[in-house]
Amino acid sequence: MSVRIPIFDLDGTLLDSDAALLRPFVALGVRPEQVRFGAVVGEECERLGVDLDRYVALYDPGEAQPFPGVEDLLASLDRWALCSNKHPRSGHAELARLGWRPTVALFTDAFDGPKRLEPVLAALGVAADEVVYVGDTAHDRAAARAAGVCFGLAAWNPRAEPVEGDVVLRRPAEVVALLAC
Repeated sequence: MSVRIPIFDLDGTLLDSDAALLRPFVALGVRPEQVRFGAVVGEECERLGVDLDRYVALYDPGEAQPFPGVEDLLASLDRWALCSNKHPRSGHAELARLGWRPTVALFTDAFDGPKRLEPVLAALGVAADEVVYVGDTAHDRAAARAAGVCFGLAAWNPRAEPVEGDVVLRRPAEVVALLAC
């Protein structure tokens, strides 16, 4: 098999963004422990009684920073993609700020509900066995399973919780070995 193409989640996988994601919710009166990470941003705003446009206006796309090792990993890749439940305005702003240029970047506006990998596969022009999806949440795992895609858990995020059957990645550099299997 040739080298697989990595598809990444953004928040909690490439970016250490928990504080940045929480800050607008807290500013809008939500207690931090009420927020679920990995959910579709619009659905989470609705669940918490927060206006999506106000949340997005308060979100600072300059706050979240890459996890250690992520920039080196991305620089080593010829081709990679992004599949995220993040609002597209914030997601594209973060990609531009960081100078990251994935081959494909799909955000919550590309899906009817939670993120799905099938549109990313179609945009890349590849089959499920030609990619690996790297994420940090149960939502990410579910998206990979639904599409028949190999899943790697970004365990460099201390919030990531492995389950039986996960390929657990402790450092971003370990993604490279997963691409060759």
